[in-house]
Amino acid sequence: QVQLVESGGGLVQPGGSLRLSCAASGFTRSNYWICWVRQAPGKGLEWVSAINTGGGSTDYADSVKGRFTISRDNAKNTLYLQMNNLKSEDTAVYYCAIPKGRVYASRWSEYDYWGQGTQVTVSS
Repeated sequence: QVQLVESGGGLVQPGGSLRLSCAASGFTRSNYWICWVRQAPGKGLEWVSAINTGGGSTDYADSVKGRFTISRDNAKNTLYLQMNNLKSEDTAVYYCAIPKGRVYASRWSEYDYWGQGTQVTVSS
């Protein structure tokens, strides 16, 4: 049974940093894409970043490029999202998710698995 568990969210002031973690278990494939997505109150799902667990390729949404860094520790089966220079518009629930196919998915129906999410609030 696949399980994704996010942690590391919290309240941070604008310009601050947070590191999110996602512990993955039960997934048998060794080479796949895994994403961070977020959903702000009253808004739709937004794709944030993705990493390929095999080759290590990464990609980012324009809104976070240069501020966020995705990484993965394959030995620990843990995904990370380092978020720097946070802005109020980054406030959202952040989820790690494994897409069915298309990596830049922005609908829940395009994901096979996702966690319970972790709240990030950027406010002074």
